[in-house]
Amino acid sequence: MQKEFSISNDKVIINFTAKYCDTSEKVLNSEGFKRVLEKFIKKGRHKTSNDYKYIEENIIEDNEKSMANKLVEVFKLLLVFKREEIIDMNPKYESFLSNKDEIIKIIENIYGFWRKLERYTVVHNSKINEGLENVSFVDANLQFSQLIVNTYRKIEENILGSKPKVYRQLPAGANAGLIVNSIKWKYPEGYECLNGVPIIDSVLIDPPFISYPKKIKRDGIFSEVFENPLNCRINKDHWFCFPVKIGTLLAFIYFHRDFMAHGITLCNLFEIAKESEYKDTKPDIVFVFGARDNSEITRTIFYDDKKNDIMLGYINYSVNIDYFGYMKKMALTLHNLIMIKRGYLPIHGAMVNIITKDGNEVNIVIMGDSGAGKSESLEAFRELGEEYISDMTVIFDDMGVVKPSALNGKPMGYGTEIGAFVRLDDLDPGYAFREIDRSIFMNPDKTNARLVIPVASYSDITHGYPIDLFLYANNYDKGGEELSFFNSAKEAIKVFRNGARMAKGTTTEKGLVTTFFANPFGPVQKEKETDILINKYFDEFFKAGIKVGQIRTRLGIKGMEKDGPKNAAIKLLDIIKKYK
Repeated sequence: MQKEFSISNDKVIINFTAKYCDTSEKVLNSEGFKRVLEKFIKKGRHKTSNDYKYIEENIIEDNEKSMANKLVEVFKLLLVFKREEIIDMNPKYESFLSNKDEIIKIIENIYGFWRKLERYTVVHNSKINEGLENVSFVDANLQFSQLIVNTYRKIEENILGSKPKVYRQLPAGANAGLIVNSIKWKYPEGYECLNGVPIIDSVLIDPPFISYPKKIKRDGIFSEVFENPLNCRINKDHWFCFPVKIGTLLAFIYFHRDFMAHGITLCNLFEIAKESEYKDTKPDIVFVFGARDNSEITRTIFYDDKKNDIMLGYINYSVNIDYFGYMKKMALTLHNLIMIKRGYLPIHGAMVNIITKDGNEVNIVIMGDSGAGKSESLEAFRELGEEYISDMTVIFDDMGVVKPSALNGKPMGYGTEIGAFVRLDDLDPGYAFREIDRSIFMNPDKTNARLVIPVASYSDITHGYPIDLFLYANNYDKGGEELSFFNSAKEAIKVFRNGARMAKGTTTEKGLVTTFFANPFGPVQKEKETDILINKYFDEFFKAGIKVGQIRTRLGIKGMEKDGPKNAAIKLLDIIKKYK
């Protein structure tokens, strides 16, 4: 990406390699600043705003570009002179600068418009032109943010004629920054369109990172196709590749710049692969998100490329996919499909390793589909158990995998993600504020608001822990004990395989629904193969003495959203206290 500035879909990308502004004058002279002004004026024209009316009346130009150029002239003067001095020097500015209150409103609204855009900076490893050279990337982003604030303050002070009494140090630079490189992998036939897309090496986030995707839930399941779907248009200047590790698998996730917030969020969810781990290496997974093709319908598909031993995911460009769940769940689906091929059982749920203060160690898996209450119960358990628990390590908080024990003991649980994609609605109100400095927030003002937060280390999720309790998260059953156990594999399989839950609005489903093995991300697509694995592993659970049951979270029952997981956690804690 060689352009110094791009703006698309309310997302700004500033290429520090092509141009790095280190003075207010450079900011005002930059192509990027003019483009932002043009967007501001165009939006004002569309809304017939008071700002636009004032600009139109006092800057006699017939298009956004000309108006923006005139505003730049005025702002450059205001960097040096006070408003009255400019009017005295050149009466042509008197009309525009005469109403101090209106000018202040315009300045504030331009600043607010800029801050509402999603803002990203990029540095390419090979440096060019007048861009970033010896300044470190972190320092450059901090300095750029301060430069924007200082420029805004200087202009406003020269309009007011005095300094403000209160300074609010709002983040005004980039929400996130990227260092990218152009390392290539050996693209097999059919993948040539991906050649040259820059690969993300490092990410810098300025918290709190808040994005406002256009969708708040995911719909449908991912379906299989039987030929390579990469017959699409990829402009490498508009794309990025994130090399990540999903469990032990290497994935190259390609995304269009219009979905930049989702791509950046991956850094809180998956372990970023090191250059030594992906250079000249074939990935296990390739996932293309947001490609433009000739299809008029939204395509969420995958292709098992047996020839090249790659599981390929593909989602075409559409406003309908502007939700992080599409990116996360497709990536996990591709992982799970590979696990099923290798004879391992994917689990949609959560797993924790617990060490009590008296030295007992217990590994618990709670399985359930989206909104079943698995994460919420474990969070309630964490808060309630402080008196009894010494350490609580998250192994996975959405998707994991069960593998046989190398020593013929209990089957082992492994994770896929270092982060969690959590519903804010069902968490303790103070949770988000406690984690605000590490979290990425999505639509915090809407139903199904989400945050993505790191919860585990990569070494923890890939270590492998023998399973002691394997529970189904029942969020719909009003009756029965909060925690109960099955007497046989056959009895347990019936409940786990049925995958019933009360839909919580995380997808477009409503009411009491069922999903095969509570996992539409792999097992549903490969039901026959998964059935064989379910029978095999559940037999092993009972042979190894693993306690298999269900925990009634009652999260789907109206009025029980908080007390349901809490009561379930109390029962679970009672079991842990007695566990030997």
